[in-house]
Amino acid sequence: MPSQSATFTLVNTLEPHRGRGRQLLKTHPEARRLITKEPKTFAIILACVGAQVFLAYLVADLAWYWSLLVAYFVGAFFSHTLFVTIHEAAHNLIFKKTWQNTAAGIFANFPTVVPTAISFKNFHLQHHVHQGVHELDADLPDWYEAKLIRNYSIGKAIWLFFFPLFQVIRTLRCREVAAVDRFVVANIVAQLAFDAVIVYFFGWTALLYLFMSFWFSVGFHPLGARWIQEHYLTLDPEQETYSYYGRLNGINLNVGFHNEHHDLPSVPWTKLPELKALAPEFYEPLLHHTSYTRLFFRFLFDQEISLFSRVTRPRREQREPTSAAH
Repeated sequence: MPSQSATFTLVNTLEPHRGRGRQLLKTHPEARRLITKEPKTFAIILACVGAQVFLAYLVADLAWYWSLLVAYFVGAFFSHTLFVTIHEAAHNLIFKKTWQNTAAGIFANFPTVVPTAISFKNFHLQHHVHQGVHELDADLPDWYEAKLIRNYSIGKAIWLFFFPLFQVIRTLRCREVAAVDRFVVANIVAQLAFDAVIVYFFGWTALLYLFMSFWFSVGFHPLGARWIQEHYLTLDPEQETYSYYGRLNGINLNVGFHNEHHDLPSVPWTKLPELKALAPEFYEPLLHHTSYTRLFFRFLFDQEISLFSRVTRPRREQREPTSAAH
């Protein structure tokens, strides 16, 4: 069990996934057939966007607090699934052409209210290439963030609730990543137009429902345990990435198969369980999680886990980010 400290775990090794991915392909060359596109993801985007718009219509005439309850217990799941589809689009795993994936990501972003799809793509690909490098990996907490929250339960609860805000602030330190480009601008314009349509036809309560669905889906919610699951040192001080093999993978498009995804980021969500089954010698020895709810409460109340429970490295890998690294 890792011990709570007031500093990140600094290592001088490269991130583990590129090497393991190469070894996996060498051992199992048949795994290359899993590197493909999954257009059915767009059908899921259409269904989830439609469901969220319909629910926004249903709650439009209710008291605002009812919209919050529906957002927490229903909308958060749709919103998180859409976030995963945005992730798939960021890796160009839906369609063959980049512009098609970009458009799919922007469309999936609509019920989120806040234009994040393209910015997420820009920063997320750096996370894959430079995992653990503070000035390039926005998935890492800031120093001030970790010092502020430490291992206090109330602090960790507040941190989870405001996680979307902390995530935005982190991007400011990653100065080498383009914060604004033409696709980011397109994302913003399209999103503002969608938000305006929702307010015009359904009203502000409907927009509040959509926004809080997004807010809960990545924050103070069992689904928010995903951020703890992926790279926090919760089970072993030397294993920096963990997968989740639980029932919510059925709802959230196998997002829990995180070691598998990092090892071969060009494998779409539908093929990740098959990748794990194909190469059990690579994944069965790794520790993993089976319950987001259990991890959610453990993170809150376990004094041994803090925001410092992360691996960092002082140097970058000399390669460019790519959605088809393997």
